Amino acid sequence: MNAALIAQLNYESRTPPPVSESPKDEVRAEWLYNAAEELLRGCGVSFQRRMRKPQGVTAAQFALAVDEHVNRRLADCEIETSALGWLLISAERGQADKTSTAELLGRSDHPLGKLGEIAEELLAPMADDAIKAQAGQ
Repeated sequence: MNAALIAQLNYESRTPPPVSESPKDEVRAEWLYNAAEELLRGCGVSFQRRMRKPQGVTAAQFALAVDEHVNRRLADCEIETSALGWLLISAERGQADKTSTAELLGRSDHPLGKLGEIAEELLAPMADDAIKAQAGQ
């Protein structure tokens, strides 16, 4: 009887199988990731659907969004070190300071880090139109 109770509890505590994304969701996620990579490389992302105005995010718009993100973190006192100062000193010397950059941007689980997250936030509202534009619609 004890084995039956354990089996019943195991059965009841099972989690449902993971829900796979639809093909449309996968295409959207792939476009967002690839477009975010372009922004991180310093390139703009643009597209145009038939009979509509061009859309996209420029490298300057992305840089401004990153600037606003870091300024917001600084204003909210989320930065506990002199990361901005060290980043500027390192840049002046022609060096990279990934520690200060990570401190200024904050933690992220995104595969491209916080910059990828910020890029996708900018791109997400236009992803469906971009996919339609690629399909020639």
